[in-house]
Amino acid sequence: MNLYLRKLVDKLVKTNNKRDMVDLLEALFTPQELRSIPRRLEIIHLIKKGMPQHDIAKKLGVGVATVSRGANEVKLGRFKNV
Repeated sequence: MNLYLRKLVDKLVKTNNKRDMVDLLEALFTPQELRSIPRRLEIIHLIKKGMPQHDIAKKLGVGVATVSRGANEVKLGRFKNV
């Protein structure tokens, strides 16, 4: 993990409540990023529920490649706590 990512993670972990977290995220990310990041988490939830990738892509309005990337990360053992 690089230094800047480590600092970001430290700041996120130290955020005490939802309102402060929202403020931090809105300051850090563009509106587009704030729409796409939660959508990626939803992709992970649906993959873990067993929904077919093409159905996820259609439901969320994303490309199959985006869903496939999420599926590959799940296969690598990431998103254990999601």
